[in-house]
Amino acid sequence: MSSHEQALREAAQAIEEADQLALACHIGPDGDALGSMLGLAEAATAAGKEAVASYGSPFELSPNLSFLPTRLLVPPAEFPAEPELMVVLDAGAADRLGELAPNAEKAKTLIVIDHHITNAGFGDISVVDGSAAATAELVHDLLSLLGWPLTEVVATCLHTALVSDTGRFTYSATSPKTFRIAAELVEAGANPPEIGRHLYEEAPFGYLKAAGAALTRARLDETRGVVSTYITHEDLEAAGIGWGDIDNLIDLLRLAVEADVAALAKVHADGTVKVSLRSRGGTDVGGLAASFGGGGHRLAAGFTTEGDPEAVLDRVIAAVEAHR
Repeated sequence: MSSHEQALREAAQAIEEADQLALACHIGPDGDALGSMLGLAEAATAAGKEAVASYGSPFELSPNLSFLPTRLLVPPAEFPAEPELMVVLDAGAADRLGELAPNAEKAKTLIVIDHHITNAGFGDISVVDGSAAATAELVHDLLSLLGWPLTEVVATCLHTALVSDTGRFTYSATSPKTFRIAAELVEAGANPPEIGRHLYEEAPFGYLKAAGAALTRARLDETRGVVSTYITHEDLEAAGIGWGDIDNLIDLLRLAVEADVAALAKVHADGTVKVSLRSRGGTDVGGLAASFGGGGHRLAAGFTTEGDPEAVLDRVIAAVEAHR
């Protein structure tokens, strides 16, 4: 039995013995983080347990994920200060919890469920499997161990998580197991056309204008094989949209066939620059992001810094060769 399988059994036992679950995921949750967290929370309540879920500020929901069930979500200020049992999902490090990190420190028992290869492991029970295509795969395995049924709501949450973190089942981490889980979730009631429409086929008109502004700044470093650009808070204001509306912008940027790496810098109002990285396979952007204090996977990662966005992107481009 592998270490993560043993940890998964320990997590299942701890959850089975608990009456209340406090669940959290990383700040700015994507489909895998939110779907995995809400899927586990909904499964827990269906099993007769109390559950509450949250994530650190900004406590805002990406519009394309607003179709997921949010009845168990509470603002971070309402999250239990000293949970008996806290489960952290899809967070590669404690600092990814934002203001919920102190809650994690004070939890009597802290379970971490994650698939980021850069996760060194934290918490009392650490279920980390870098080979999993999504954290949702580990949540599915956990529910199987618990013997909890897959309701339609739970299946919708977990299928959303799988679709999001596998790039619609196209990323290299997608395995036969991923498809088997997806099939089980569809059998349980998940609706792939509806989920796909919400995730990839809906955006406000302002997204087109903001994306246009960012793409006009796009530049290609053919020598290093990097396409990059940046988008600012002012761009979004002018387009009348928010950060959650541009989650798919990196997918437009990475279409450039000449580039192995795509880098998108998001310049927030407070000067914070959040950089998203994607690789076609020739570059370990997880290692690249880690060199800037961030993390992620070999093909998808990111980090947060400050400074002029073009200068930040210049440093990223210069560092690419060291991660091939």
